[in-house]
Amino acid sequence: MRMITLAMQNVKSSFQNYLAVILSMSFTILILLNFQNVVHSDIFDGLGGANAEYIGVLIQVISVVLCCFMFFFLWYAENVFLTKRKKEMGVYVFMGLTNQNIGMLFLIETVLNGVFALLLGIVSGIVTTHLFQMILLAVSDIAVEISFRFSPAPILITAGIYSVMYLLFAVKGYISIVRSSVLDMVSASRKKEAVIQNRFLLLLKTVFGLGILSVGYYMAVKEGGQEVMGNVLAAVVLVIIGIYLLFGGALPALLLGLAKQKRILYRHERNLWVNQLIFQMKKNYRTYAMTCVLLLCSVTALATGFAMKSRYAGMVHFRNTYTFQFLSNQKELDRVVRPLIEQDNSIAYASEISVLTLDASLFETRFTYGNYALLPWSQVKALAEGVGLEFDFAPPEDDEILKASHMYMLSLITDHSAERVVIDGKTYRQTADTNVPYLGYFQELMSFYIVNDAEYERLLPYGQEWHAYNYRIADLEQLAASADKLKAAVSHTKENDTAMAVVDPESSDIAWIKVLYTICIFMFLVFVLAGGSIVFMKLYNDALEEKERYQILRKIGVSEKTLKKSIVCELFMMYAMPFSVMLPSAYFSVHALEKMMDTNLMPIYAGSVGVILAILLLFYWRSVSAYVKHTGVEEAGRSFCK
Repeated sequence: MRMITLAMQNVKSSFQNYLAVILSMSFTILILLNFQNVVHSDIFDGLGGANAEYIGVLIQVISVVLCCFMFFFLWYAENVFLTKRKKEMGVYVFMGLTNQNIGMLFLIETVLNGVFALLLGIVSGIVTTHLFQMILLAVSDIAVEISFRFSPAPILITAGIYSVMYLLFAVKGYISIVRSSVLDMVSASRKKEAVIQNRFLLLLKTVFGLGILSVGYYMAVKEGGQEVMGNVLAAVVLVIIGIYLLFGGALPALLLGLAKQKRILYRHERNLWVNQLIFQMKKNYRTYAMTCVLLLCSVTALATGFAMKSRYAGMVHFRNTYTFQFLSNQKELDRVVRPLIEQDNSIAYASEISVLTLDASLFETRFTYGNYALLPWSQVKALAEGVGLEFDFAPPEDDEILKASHMYMLSLITDHSAERVVIDGKTYRQTADTNVPYLGYFQELMSFYIVNDAEYERLLPYGQEWHAYNYRIADLEQLAASADKLKAAVSHTKENDTAMAVVDPESSDIAWIKVLYTICIFMFLVFVLAGGSIVFMKLYNDALEEKERYQILRKIGVSEKTLKKSIVCELFMMYAMPFSVMLPSAYFSVHALEKMMDTNLMPIYAGSVGVILAILLLFYWRSVSAYVKHTGVEEAGRSFCK
């Protein structure tokens, strides 16, 4: 029989064993292909050069993340596939095949599986290209014309990236087989990711794991200044290490302790699945730790997407507080501007406030800004009441100051209690930092500070006083009707110096943020499906190994009903452990995002956890069905774990 024929027969016979991996890889290829197609298309050109460029860079960064994920996923899948196939291939030695022949057989099988996954992913990607773009734009709420143009570049790039990675691990497997002995091949499937069952080492891992995890949680929510980003990065590393130690120490120790409780162990035949669970944790604790990290990444990705969407809406609202704004040295400009606006539009609301601009050399702040200005507290309060904006600040003392910031996408400073501002040698304690848009778009151009009226008058000789006039029209679609007429009121002379800003709600230089929101949803699905696929693949392979054990249990008189319950409970715990450890880690991750994005994300946390639970239950149901079938036990039906 020719080698290629034998390889094709082996692929056909074992295809179902690795279907979950093939489908997961195909889904990743599909997403990567569609992202590459977006990069090589012109669908975002209508948003302007800056937005199109930002979106392109953003998608390329996500593509790199997907490639890294694909690399490690292929690495793991190849190791599982190779370990599983080595025992079977060891039999070929007794049939007269050399290690080189067996390695070539494995290489051909691996390539055939890889080609099938690639073709499935490419074809699915091409078929869903138009749908992907429609979903991307619909969820992002971006109105651009979609034209179906598919170039070969995305296919070649995606196929090239995948092929290089896949062939790298296929060749690695070939070399491993060539260098293996017959004994290595026959016993390969019984090698373990063993945790040494030394009580002291397990206790040590447990203490260090819980300690490192606690420190990671603390670093994630710790408030601070510029060091916040460093704290977040440290938290990511610490949480990953803590999860690994938790699965390698605390959970095995907990299960061993449970096995000692005879009153618990011998009720409802728990001794069957509890002891088997201990054995599986000894083998697979790294797998479940990796699954937990993937689920954690999925919740964080989704929360980031929704935080970006909420922040974008806030920034757009901030900028569009007013339609027309004027900054002038004229106190009576309102008499000129208002009639011009009312010729074509009705004014929904308007405000006026004095602004004292000071030279930047008079200021000493943590961050250096180009323009500084002061606002009198009483006028800000009156403006807020007239416009309907929030203002609940008490009058600052002579040595106190309030900052009126613009809304940032991400704030790395979560603790403002130690802020100090020095103006002309006098130190002020910053008591609050608000991003309420009292001055709308102008608030993005200057660094505004609010002082009490007495301090404002004291500092008046040090700068130049201006008057800001702000107007919001009722019908934004009639913006152009007034804009041209208002330009006549703008002049730049020494006697009458006036600047005007027109805020068009249809124009936005931050539309790329909405695309990031959609991408985060896709990443959420990729990570969840990857985590579920890894557990499913591991349990599927374990079922083939445990077939003999279940046959022995049946022969010694254990009923099929008992075996079914044991399988249901054991597999339930395999999915429940990564999910349970993920819950608190994801909570602290989302809470840290809440602080930096100043957005309530707890509903998103609850929703994402619910979606993950539903997806894992589907994987669990399929795992039980496959496990029962391949261990020789009849279908489990609707047995429940007690």
